[in-house]
Amino acid sequence: MTVISTSDFKTGMTLEIDNNLFTVVDFQHVKPGKGPAFVRSTLRNARTGAVIDKTWRAGEKTERAMIDKREMQYLYSDGANYIFMDNESYDQLTVTPESLGDAANYLVETANAVMLMFGTEIIGVDMAPSVELTITETEPGIQGDRVSGASKPATLETGLVVQVPLFIEQGERIKVDTRTGEYTSRA
Repeated sequence: MTVISTSDFKTGMTLEIDNNLFTVVDFQHVKPGKGPAFVRSTLRNARTGAVIDKTWRAGEKTERAMIDKREMQYLYSDGANYIFMDNESYDQLTVTPESLGDAANYLVETANAVMLMFGTEIIGVDMAPSVELTITETEPGIQGDRVSGASKPATLETGLVVQVPLFIEQGERIKVDTRTGEYTSRA
């Protein structure tokens, strides 16, 4: 572990506080007219996703967690878990759906993902901003229904259901934003 000062905080940095991992979402250095300076921060628990606010004295020390980023390829799902292969060592790793979070909605076999690891524990997944997925099921668009902004539900190959425009048909590939889970365009 590396000990850092509050003056070294950066957005996205991971800290270890009381045996929990927290990612710095936002921070602000405050120098009031009276009294000592302090740092107000917003932290997200890397394991649970809970968000907390924490105030630090200026210059206070804390431990920085060393997060390893490994590129892995999604091989298959064995029903309950996901099996990934490390692209460097070719080791296979079993990952629970809880560790993947929302990223499980965008993973297709042979897709690459960057795993965020703390030791041997997976604490998150860095996904591309958008992914291309195939529509497996959707209703046909009704001829003459040209309401501006009308949409219909479509089921993708991963099981995710998104709203798409009426002109999109079954079997087409579309781009989906992984941050919001919304349709962006045809692929």
